[in-house]
Amino acid sequence: MGCTELAGASPRPPRGFRDFPPDLMILRKRLLSRVESVFQRYGFDPIDTPAVEYWETLAGKYGEEAENRLIWRFTDKWSGREYALRYDLTVPMARFVATHRDIPMPFKRYHIGPVWRHEEPQKGRYREFYQCDADIVGSPHPEADAEIVELVIDVIRELGFTSGFKVRLNDRRLLRGIFEDELGLSNAILPVYRAIDKLDKIGIDGVRSELQKIGLQESTVDKIVEIISIQGDPGKLLGEVSKRYGDNHLVRDAIKYLERIIGLVDSSSVVVDLSLVRGLDYYTGPILEVVLDKPRIGSVAGGGRYDGLIGIFAGTQIPATGASIGIERIIDAGLELGLYTLKQKTVTEAIVIVLDKEVYNYAWKVAKVLRKGGVKTRIDLSMSSPGVQRRKAQKLGIRLLVYVGAKEAEMGTVTIYDSISRERREVKLGEAGKAAREMLSS
Repeated sequence: MGCTELAGASPRPPRGFRDFPPDLMILRKRLLSRVESVFQRYGFDPIDTPAVEYWETLAGKYGEEAENRLIWRFTDKWSGREYALRYDLTVPMARFVATHRDIPMPFKRYHIGPVWRHEEPQKGRYREFYQCDADIVGSPHPEADAEIVELVIDVIRELGFTSGFKVRLNDRRLLRGIFEDELGLSNAILPVYRAIDKLDKIGIDGVRSELQKIGLQESTVDKIVEIISIQGDPGKLLGEVSKRYGDNHLVRDAIKYLERIIGLVDSSSVVVDLSLVRGLDYYTGPILEVVLDKPRIGSVAGGGRYDGLIGIFAGTQIPATGASIGIERIIDAGLELGLYTLKQKTVTEAIVIVLDKEVYNYAWKVAKVLRKGGVKTRIDLSMSSPGVQRRKAQKLGIRLLVYVGAKEAEMGTVTIYDSISRERREVKLGEAGKAAREMLSS
């Protein structure tokens, strides 16, 4: 495309990628800060990893669909080496742990950052989005999984969803015991998992069709559908599963493990759901997802235990468990439900209104005093009239209007007007920061 064509086009980001204007970015940063505060409250420490990984780092970790279609993969034309954008934050964390072997265990880390997936954009699903991950590395015990479940519940509540959500809980060992040992599906287990994982998207009839495509007999498909339809109160359900399949050692181990988790967490929002499989290949034990009663937007958090993943890089087994909160879906759902608004258009708390250009140097000094006093402050940079400055402040919703004219410059004062309380104060320049903070806190 030439320069002439570009000049006439409407420039926009690629499909599945978004610009974030200030009102949406202010909301995002506020919510991400809440998530981070909960992570830190549980004693998790931050790390970061590169957006780009070697392709071989990601290959063989996620499953056929992700690696053949969803990972952004490219070849560096200078070196000929294959790279990929990170698909999630878990595999990079596994590589990180394997290459930093001096980390004290258990290692509790959180990571908030963007990931990329080459999938068809739709409501709540983007090609670039942020994940908020918390993981515990080095503990094989159900107490670690229980802490992850409790952490996720606290994060969802901290984000304003005090009710109207469920934590779906299952265990890959329970599924293996039933599907592989009882139904003899060892050779087809991953395709079976992938078919079941599409339940929310394609419904039970769609899952039936996918299972039939694998080549399973109709009687086997019926049994799978019956099993994945079991969900509900954890105690009652696990008792029912134990009666049916309790002779299987994998089922027994999974039930005992899940019962320990449920005994430790606030189980009022927890259901055991045998249709939960999680689509990624690296899960080995308990798995979880958080879904909202409304809107129907898919899972807003998910995770589980993945005891074999880090060992691929480290050469020795290191147990790990964790979860990821999808902030994009949380925001979309919160806006739809009215939990969040985009009313805040700026972080600015005060604006210096210059009444006379002759006193601009004094107004500049006023802005500096306010900023040093901890007040987020703007000053007119367009040499606009006082009326235009006021209208801009009103449009942005800036609370404090700090008037500076000839009188203020002569007397070494400022006049601060609170657009919410209608309070007006005239104070000495040196007291402007303190006065502004007091008015903002009232």
